[in-house]
Amino acid sequence: MTEGISIDPAVCHGKPVIAGTRVLVSTILGALAGGYSWEEVQDDYAINPAQIAAALQFASDMADFQVSRYDAVA
Repeated sequence: MTEGISIDPAVCHGKPVIAGTRVLVSTILGALAGGYSWEEVQDDYAINPAQIAAALQFASDMADFQVSRYDAVA
């Protein structure tokens, strides 16, 4: 788990959020992908640069997820 990111079934249906908030990681990523600057994201969602960096790190970790075939590890 990436520090600063929380996954809790009782918060936003278990979707990853910025810890201590209800701001979805996907919302942050979508805003940045849509052309928002870090400053605009910070202002719109009341988060700080470290929290944006955590969202980006979480996305990077998920994109780099490795899966091994069952017979390769059994």
